[in-house]
Amino acid sequence: MSKIVESVKETVEPIIISKGMELVDVEYKKLYGQDTLIVYIDKDGGVDLNDCELIHNAIDEPLDTLDPTQGQPYNLNVSSPGIDRPLKTARDFAKKTGLEVEVSLYKALEELGKVKKFNAVLLGYDESNCVVELEYKNKNIKLNIKDIALIREAIHF
Repeated sequence: MSKIVESVKETVEPIIISKGMELVDVEYKKLYGQDTLIVYIDKDGGVDLNDCELIHNAIDEPLDTLDPTQGQPYNLNVSSPGIDRPLKTARDFAKKTGLEVEVSLYKALEELGKVKKFNAVLLGYDESNCVVELEYKNKNIKLNIKDIALIREAIHF
């Protein structure tokens, strides 16, 4: 995690929590050729444009004071993580337990039949050991979170 992302998370998380919302993630990347800081928020029932505006206004001044980019200009976006959001926090995993998830691994694992991408049912997440428990092909498996490139709720249309 970059120093910019780390310092922004530390600064904005208490503010977001005080507004009754959750900090999901922070990204710092080039977007349309401009450095962009994206703060993803969520709350029970989802966030709307008013929530994003509320948080944007609440964190703008503290971020100016922090100056995470050391004077380099950037755009600040506050957004919902969207329907296809990756599971990142213990709360994310708890909310999706029992549901079908899409899993992408960094490398294929022998015990899974050398697959790198698959769908499974999320059975749980052990935060203290960083282990995700899944049901895959009628077997319970445990994967270290470090082996998972992406995990999110499966979306069927």
